[in-house]
Amino acid sequence: MRAAVLGSPVAHSLSPALHTAAYTALGLDGWSYGRHECAEDALPGFVAGLGPEWAGLSLTMPLKRAALDVAATVSPLAAATGAANTLVPRDGAWFADNTDVAGIVAALRGAGVSGAGATAVVLGAGGTAQAALAALRELGIADVRVLVRSVERAGELRAAASRLGIDPVVDDALAEPTRAAAALAGAGVVVSTLPGGAADALAGATGVVLDVVYAPWPTPFAATASTAGATVVSGLEMLLHQAVAQVELMTGRPGPVEAMRAALDAAVAAR
Repeated sequence: MRAAVLGSPVAHSLSPALHTAAYTALGLDGWSYGRHECAEDALPGFVAGLGPEWAGLSLTMPLKRAALDVAATVSPLAAATGAANTLVPRDGAWFADNTDVAGIVAALRGAGVSGAGATAVVLGAGGTAQAALAALRELGIADVRVLVRSVERAGELRAAASRLGIDPVVDDALAEPTRAAAALAGAGVVVSTLPGGAADALAGATGVVLDVVYAPWPTPFAATASTAGATVVSGLEMLLHQAVAQVELMTGRPGPVEAMRAALDAAVAAR
């Protein structure tokens, strides 16, 4: 059986280390996991050319929205967030799901986050921000503020929030560092989904901080938050747990968390 991660760029992906370790731990001899450079317009053709030996695909940027278009069926979570990071064959067709949500939930729970009275701030409005909204909903956190640079450009996030049945405050405070710092200081949970470098100048977070950027680590944003007393969670935790959920979808067996964690740590140390 075969599986792979697709995206552009994809050479940096740590998914092969995670999934290969899972196959070894599960005794799945003959399973392999690769990586393929794939642009958004090439995804339909790539998927159409796959044979019955394919157990699934992991999808990174810029393919998470395009994945919905090549799937015959879509999980309620992927439909609500408007993005999928996983394709698996079901009944002769492709099924799309979003395990980023499970990854964020597990990463935050591991840091002690619970929904009781918590407030949260999400930085950014892209597909990962939409997954973060779904994760916060699952954790029972209803008081959520999303910081963006332009409210007018957050239409897809608003639509996803509506499908999820939540109503976050969308604020253009990212354009004003002072207002952004005030919002961060008042939050028990902060999830930064901003690309590398975009959050470097932000300060004020003192609660539990998850930065989805994990290379290089710590990011300037994470280092500043840690110095201020925040409990900082690396995006590697999200990466690990979303892969654990993918392994279960692709193999039908629980992902071996500790074996995958050890492989991830080794792969990061080797870079």
